[in-house]
Amino acid sequence: MYDVAIIGAGVVGSAIARELSKYNLNICLIEKTEDVAVGASKANSGIVHGGYAAKYGTLKGELCIKGNQMYEELDKQLNFGFRRTGALVVGFIEEDEKKIKELYENGLKIGCDDLEIIYKDRIKEIEPHINDEAVVALYAKSVGVTSPYELTIALAENAIENGATLKLGTEVSGIETLEGYFNIKTNNGEIISRYVINAAGLYSDKIAAMVGADNFKILPRKGQYILFGKDQAHLVNTVVFQVPTEKGKGILVTTTYHGNFMIGPNAEEIEDKEDLATSVEILEEVVDTARKSIKDFDVKRALTTFSGVRAVSSTGDFIIEESKVKGFINAAGIDSPGLTSAPAIAVKVSEILKDTGLELNINPKFSPYRKSIIIKKNINFDGKVDHEDPAKNLICRCEKITEAEIVDALHRGIPVSSIDAVKRRTRAGMGNCQGNFCRKRVAAIIARELNIPIEEVSIRGRLSGPAPFRVSINEIRKIKK
Repeated sequence: MYDVAIIGAGVVGSAIARELSKYNLNICLIEKTEDVAVGASKANSGIVHGGYAAKYGTLKGELCIKGNQMYEELDKQLNFGFRRTGALVVGFIEEDEKKIKELYENGLKIGCDDLEIIYKDRIKEIEPHINDEAVVALYAKSVGVTSPYELTIALAENAIENGATLKLGTEVSGIETLEGYFNIKTNNGEIISRYVINAAGLYSDKIAAMVGADNFKILPRKGQYILFGKDQAHLVNTVVFQVPTEKGKGILVTTTYHGNFMIGPNAEEIEDKEDLATSVEILEEVVDTARKSIKDFDVKRALTTFSGVRAVSSTGDFIIEESKVKGFINAAGIDSPGLTSAPAIAVKVSEILKDTGLELNINPKFSPYRKSIIIKKNINFDGKVDHEDPAKNLICRCEKITEAEIVDALHRGIPVSSIDAVKRRTRAGMGNCQGNFCRKRVAAIIARELNIPIEEVSIRGRLSGPAPFRVSINEIRKIKK
């Protein structure tokens, strides 16, 4: 019997598993796909938002600022990649200034001490390439960028290192409520646990309904992005937002943690939770709107498009509470700023468990540290192929990823068997050629290290189904300036 079973190995579920591994508990992290971080946790903006970003008095407001304050120490421990960039929320007309002042006042109520309202000259000083029509902005210095999938992988790896059990390819089909424990039925047998944490993202309403705790619905909202080469990164120094709308924070312009230029997302209500397609029409709107902030990016330098689906709750806020079913705790409806809030959500869930009567005794063997996979290269690293030395045998030329890094990624606590899973851990295939050079080389290493036929190495994973339709990059490059 497990003490705690966590359903969903996205950033929230993995953060909870890692937090609970600090205690002497038998923890099971359950994920229906072949890897962690394959839902919304890999397809989002990667922004660590400022405390102003959510409404005062909400769980989002409370946990966003707490989570933001945890990131620097968390990165020192887990080496997933985080840097503070600051952010501008930019206004272009007189009415925007009123909304920016409202954001400022909201941030002060929440406890932000990093906010400043600035005007044209100061905006230009911070962002020289900003549209000349920008006249007012909220400057939030605590905002940063991270690699969301690398964070999730790091959290899960560290939880496993500290004793948690990860069950991949395990889909929950039903939950039986018994006296003092739960019987979780899956395609891989039954899992018995005293407590259940529902961190199932887009399907958290379905999981809650299995125990009769169906007092909310998840309303899927899709956002589409365009990712560009690093040669466009000089155009923006911070994360540049526009004044938000009722549907969210709107189209942003930013660099990723690893230095790619990126724009998006839009906000589109959808019915199909698996709809990850991108479309020319939507991405044309994303380009047009992004140019209102930064005009001069070159669409011909676009590398790829992608989309993510956010788990918006019908309540309008995070749902983090013990349900009406004793021992069944929801961590649901975690849309933006969920990535920012995830470390704080994990702490709150541990407090809820303690309040319900679970003893949290310190795990004396807990180690907070996890070594990074990606090795920072010397600036003079020339990438010459050296087949005798895995640390110098270059597999991905664009991102300068070596054989040693790929081998390392394959032999950690999480089973890794697909090319995309290696890509999320090492960035092999994320450069300008988008894997055309390295994909076969990565597949060969996977086959060798796992001792399987190369024909069994898949791109996305056997449980992932067909790849979603993505607009041809040539179509994006045709979008008019």
